[in-house]
Amino acid sequence: MSFIRKIKKGNKIYLAEVENRRVEGKVVQRFIRYVGKQADGRTVLSTSISDVEVEQVKLYGPLLVLHHLASEIQLAELLGAYSQEILSLVYAHCLDYRSLNDMPSWFARTDLNFLLNLEGVTEKRLVGALDRLEALDAEAWQRQLFEKVCHQYRLRPSGVIYDVTNTYLYGRHCPLAKPGKEVQGRPLLQIGLGVTQEEGFPLFHKVFDGNVHDARTLQDLITLFASYHLGRGLFIYDRGIVSGRNLKDIKRLHWDTLCGVPLNPALKKFWRPWANPQQLMQLRNRQQVGHTVFYTSR
Repeated sequence: MSFIRKIKKGNKIYLAEVENRRVEGKVVQRFIRYVGKQADGRTVLSTSISDVEVEQVKLYGPLLVLHHLASEIQLAELLGAYSQEILSLVYAHCLDYRSLNDMPSWFARTDLNFLLNLEGVTEKRLVGALDRLEALDAEAWQRQLFEKVCHQYRLRPSGVIYDVTNTYLYGRHCPLAKPGKEVQGRPLLQIGLGVTQEEGFPLFHKVFDGNVHDARTLQDLITLFASYHLGRGLFIYDRGIVSGRNLKDIKRLHWDTLCGVPLNPALKKFWRPWANPQQLMQLRNRQQVGHTVFYTSR
């Protein structure tokens, strides 16, 4: 039977695998292979890269980053009883989107068990996690999460960008999906999202029926935005969302508005004096943003 022998040379201790054999009545020691050396009481193995075999590859690094960010804002504590299952679904969505049925195979390709307590997780638990999300008070929860993000990263938002995106469906049974402005008449739902101008952190989002006008979506969310009690700033959105009421409501919050305006005949008449190139294109009105030059007038 072979064993490891320590061989001291100078100040270093080397390790070798050897075995004892009896040759002509004498016990001799046969060298098998060099193992490594000892350093600070620990064994440092020596091997050739050609001897290494990769048996399995696990996803870990990106998960570690996501989990660190979630821990910094105490996301698990905010999510409650199903936090581990919800976080696993969030990580999967960020890195390699899968349906609920494919989650077990995705778990097998990751080292998620080192980060989350997922022992004995089942499809039923994952479905329960989704039901838990639906039961949350979404508006209060989003506000609480944003407050934690601002506290952790010392954010003081002075600009908000808002937009609406359409998601088209081919099924016919989603209660939120309604025929909208799309030419083919496909049912759709709309998602309104507000993010901070500098960092792109979400403040709020809400899902709307597909037949709600874009301007109405912002009208509903301005009340939610008011509950954040942010300081003065700039609210930015495109011309499909602008309305007289939205402008007034945002002004009432002591925020300014930057938006596109659809040029109907009445507005053309109002803006014509301001759009005179000789008056507008003056050096005092010149503003450069990145590589783009704007001319502004207040």
